[in-house]
Amino acid sequence: MLVRVHSAATFGIDAHVLDVELDVSRGLPSFTIVGLPDAGVREARERVRSALRNSGYAPVSGAITVNLAPATLRKVGAAIDLPIAVAFLFVAGLVPATEKRRIYVGELGLDGEVRPVRGALCLALAAREAGFEELILPAGNAAEASAVDGIETVPVRSLSATVAHLLGEAADRGNAKNVAGPPRERARACGDFSEIRGQALARRALEIAAAGGHHVLLSGPPGTGKTMLARRVPTILPPLSRPESIEVTSVHSIAGALPADGGLLSEPPFRSPHHGISAPGLVGGGTRPRPGEISLAHRGVLFLDELPEFRRDVLEGIRQPLEEKRVSLVRVGGACVFPSDFLLVAAMNPCPCGFYGDARRMCRCSEGERLRYARRLSGPLLDRIDLHVAGAAGARGDHHPGAGGGPAEARGARGVEGPG
Repeated sequence: MLVRVHSAATFGIDAHVLDVELDVSRGLPSFTIVGLPDAGVREARERVRSALRNSGYAPVSGAITVNLAPATLRKVGAAIDLPIAVAFLFVAGLVPATEKRRIYVGELGLDGEVRPVRGALCLALAAREAGFEELILPAGNAAEASAVDGIETVPVRSLSATVAHLLGEAADRGNAKNVAGPPRERARACGDFSEIRGQALARRALEIAAAGGHHVLLSGPPGTGKTMLARRVPTILPPLSRPESIEVTSVHSIAGALPADGGLLSEPPFRSPHHGISAPGLVGGGTRPRPGEISLAHRGVLFLDELPEFRRDVLEGIRQPLEEKRVSLVRVGGACVFPSDFLLVAAMNPCPCGFYGDARRMCRCSEGERLRYARRLSGPLLDRIDLHVAGAAGARGDHHPGAGGGPAEARGARGVEGPG
């Protein structure tokens, strides 16, 4: 007996609809999954069997073959557990066939629990574009997926709840729409730009950067407020429009970086990776392409503190995305594009010890050490940073608690006059 249900899989931030075909024939008991599955997909055999048994449904016996089409697309992860289990229920006659076009996604626990998956928003967009009427998915993904208009999303918490819905009984829905909080209240969690006192020149430079999309480099001794200023830049950026919000949330969903409450992200993101990050971690990559920090900062701010401490090859990897506003990754399984239209705010000390030009503490570095430290940053990278703001000796500004002092000298890149 052959049955066919539909699911979806992601590659990058793009999703593709899959045909999940299950054939049961006479022969020695076996369970084979074909169609270019990875190890996680092949392990669905054990999860599905246990979930069916522990939910009170007798597993089908015989020679079982599951085909995931198209076979040219690599299938990764456990999101195909639920459609395989539903196909078994169709074969056993426990669920009647229906004319309604549905897509099923979800990871199964051994007790039949339906667990959240990555990229639910991308899967919902693909299902709508393919003309499906309904998307059955884990309840933990309901908030983000239900933001997509034009398709009904049915959140379920267990395999039993899925069966209840297919039989027309009351299902565990909770179909929440966007649960993002008030935009400005969220931004104030890390402070607000209005809290800064003094530092007129640095504030002016960051306001120009935010208004015109210019990248900024803040340079000064420790304690001059570089990090404090950078963390408050997102609070002067406009809230995301709905298309921008869907785009940003899609990237975070694929990366598994959405907050626990789910829903659309309404505020510009702020990302601040450690200087020990790898090139794939910053730019994106991996065997199965994943977005890096520059894509997670899309429509927001990427803050690189201690800029010269980053490996040179890591920094050189962001030169092209700074210009093209996107990252193109090519792998054996295909090519994908991640958006990366972000505002770069970088910070650095003026020398290895950090105190060159500080009136309170004496610099211990030689001129050669300061030059070698500055040469860690390539000219082409610095050429892409429009505003350079340098701290004056001992500059300290008035501010609210948590704020530092401020850079007091600005210059534009490539010889252009800076603000002030």
